[in-house]
Amino acid sequence: MTAPLLEVRNLRHAYGSHVALSGVSLTVHEGEIFGLLGPNGAGKTTLLTLVSGLFPPSSGAVMLQGETLTPTNAGMKRKIGVAPQELAIYPELTSRENLRFFGEIYGLRGAELDARIEELLRFMGLEDPVGRQLARTLSGGQQRRLNLGLAILHRPRLLLLDEPTAGVDPQTRNHLFEGIRRINAEGTTIVYTSHYMEEVQTLCRRVGIIDHGKLIACDEVSKLLTLLPSVIRIRIDGPAEETQRAAVAIEGVVGCKMEQERMKIECHSVPPTLSRWMAICQERHWTILSLETTEPNLERVFLHLTGRALRD
Repeated sequence: MTAPLLEVRNLRHAYGSHVALSGVSLTVHEGEIFGLLGPNGAGKTTLLTLVSGLFPPSSGAVMLQGETLTPTNAGMKRKIGVAPQELAIYPELTSRENLRFFGEIYGLRGAELDARIEELLRFMGLEDPVGRQLARTLSGGQQRRLNLGLAILHRPRLLLLDEPTAGVDPQTRNHLFEGIRRINAEGTTIVYTSHYMEEVQTLCRRVGIIDHGKLIACDEVSKLLTLLPSVIRIRIDGPAEETQRAAVAIEGVVGCKMEQERMKIECHSVPPTLSRWMAICQERHWTILSLETTEPNLERVFLHLTGRALRD
């Protein structure tokens, strides 16, 4: 594992009497895409805001490359790019003008800025004549791509993406996915937040889950998935008690019960369990009448840890 680029140390933040973050600590390693998940109101936005250096925490620290990040440290903040969920673009400027405006804020000038603008317009699929349209006339997907382009304009070391694919069509989502992977491959470390669990499971090797201001889980996705069993639901024509005894004797089976006419088998992994079960049925001349398997995924783990109650 590479050295941490970002360290969040016992971060606490309150808005008056409301505690938004309560002792959150985590690390994000150089070169990874780290997933950050949580229900609405869990503290994700506050955490991203503090990590971006917009304002200081009530207590604790944000460390970037081993140095404490503060709102007044412009040099460190320049290493961070942010693509917020609420679009950070000027609607009355064109894509080109937006890029030039933000580029000059970051200190880019002349030929360097001109080249970077052309590069990003191609990268975002906003070449002229689209690049000369007012941003307010762009489609939702085009605006999302521009939002991402503005965040990476200055080639940040750390990129914070907050719901980068919200409200876009599948083609735009795929384009953004490819772009995010390319940005990461070129050396940018990414913190990725989304309510689309399949996106996070696809892009991220490690994930942190926040709820009620606390980090309740943080691990590799493959390890988080082991928090829930795989499930085989099967209906066979053998005697119920005998089939259950046979099922629980299989190595890796952690539970077995009848659900109406079907047997629900919980196990560590479907393939070896199902293979052994097929052999047992063949040995005992039992016929499989129906079969259904369910593997754990990140959404099921998320609901298991945070509950199913609505968060408004």
